[in-house]
Amino acid sequence: MANHKSAIKRHKQNLVRNERNRANRTRAKNAAKAVQEHILARDKEQAQQQLRLASSVLDKTAGKGAIHWKKAARKISRMQRAVNALSA
Repeated sequence: MANHKSAIKRHKQNLVRNERNRANRTRAKNAAKAVQEHILARDKEQAQQQLRLASSVLDKTAGKGAIHWKKAARKISRMQRAVNALSA
């Protein structure tokens, strides 16, 4: 455990940030799952609507540093391709 005052403060900050990042990552995962559910149900309209929400959530999560920005872009791209394939 931390002994110095600054180390104790740093530990507290890390706990708060860890909790915040976990919440953001969970929110992003749930948004991606919602898109996948509609893709599997072959519901293009709902999938497109959920994709708009999910891409926003993923971009915000990446902007806050909870996930890497390239990972967010990759997930959005793959979901977009899957939604586009519904019409084919």
